[in-house]
Amino acid sequence: MNAMTPPPHRGGAPVGYVTELGPVEAGAVLYLRLWCDGPEAQVQVWNDFATALGPKSGRKVLKSFETLCDLCVRHGRRPLMRHSVTCKCLGADESCFANFIGYASEGEREDALLIATTIVRPDMAPSLVGLAQEFGLALRQMAIKARQPINTTTTLH
Repeated sequence: MNAMTPPPHRGGAPVGYVTELGPVEAGAVLYLRLWCDGPEAQVQVWNDFATALGPKSGRKVLKSFETLCDLCVRHGRRPLMRHSVTCKCLGADESCFANFIGYASEGEREDALLIATTIVRPDMAPSLVGLAQEFGLALRQMAIKARQPINTTTTLH
């Protein structure tokens, strides 16, 4: 690498695979990728939330997620690097984001706050944690619903 070539962005460096994540963390990465992919992919995010949570709750979660992403862009310490929607690799920034959402969804506010300060300016981190908790809890609820078996028989007695 010569002096004129900028170093590769470490935030995009592969650190694992999305399949190694739990459902909440994997969902966080998927929806981050989709949201950043543009308007058509954002429609898929809305459809997933509305289908899994109902229109009213889905809209509330979508607003939390939209605000979360907006704060990351407007107040981020630097741009979050991400891989394409279909990529199996997990980037360093995506791993950080996934763990942040995971901690927030588990009510681990201090750990989530610590990670949030690496994503956005420290004064914006508390706002980010509250939004992450709402989003993460919705992902947790979606994962639980996805695991529920569908009863295809009816028991009369």
